[in-house]
Parts: sequence; structure tokens; C-alpha cells
Amino acid sequence: MSGVFQKALQLVIGTEPISKPMPSSPHSANIMPKKLTHRKLTERELIQRESEIGSMIFGEPPRGCQRDFFNLDHSTWIWHEENFDHATRQKTSTTVRYEVHKNGILKVQEGARYSFLEGDELENFLAAVKTYHERVVQNLYTL
Repeated sequence: MSGVFQKALQLVIGTEPISKPMPSSPHSANIMPKKLTHRKLTERELIQRESEIGSMIFGEPPRGCQRDFFNLDHSTWIWHEENFDHATRQKTSTTVRYEVHKNGILKVQEGARYSFLEGDELENFLAAVKTYHERVVQNLYTL
């Protein structure tokens, strides 16, 4: 297994150390998850809170845009974005699933489009996964 894919697997399972705090912005207070309550959160609630954090990795979503980025399970990542197109007055939606395999990261898009990540796209995905783990651990799972 190549070094890039070994690193991807390490990032997906969260073995990288935490390095930087999540930058604050005037808008981040509105989307940051609330502190954990004393009751045990459901898996769905945890995924939702992780998704709120993950949505900010790529910058502030434009007004009217709903963005999600989260780790669904040990080997699956989800990117989802919904926008309102003012020209057509239609809601548009895009969902991309990233599957971690021993031989690479498979990008699965709507319309049966499948391809393995490579080059800049692979590096950007790895950076997003690392940032996701750092921010989720720091902002959700640290007491």
C-alpha cells in the first residue's frame, strides 16, 4: 500500500494528533454545536453535530446554501450541498460519497460516476479529513 493511502487510512480512523484550534468567525457561533449535555446523544445527533463542524471546513457557505461534510462510518465520508438557484427558482442538490479502500479513495457521484481520487483532489480530501478530525475532537468530544 502506498504512503498516501496509508496516510488516508490513518486520517480516516483518527490517529493524527490535534494541532490547531478551529478559527473563529462572526458566523461560526451560529453553527457551532452546543456543549454536550448530560444525556447520552444518539448516533444521529452526533453525526449532525459533526456535520455542522465539517460544513465550515471549506469556508462559510453562501447565503441560502446548506452544506454537510461528515464521516458516516469507518470507511465512508459524505459531502452534501443544497442551493437555491434564483435564476431557475429551483433547489439544486449534490451528494458525493467517498469510500476508503485499500487501493485508494473512491469518489461516488450521482449518475453512476465513479473514480479514484488522485493529485490535488486527493491531497485536498486528505487535508479536509485531517481538519475535520481536529475540529470535531476539539469542539465536540473534548470535555
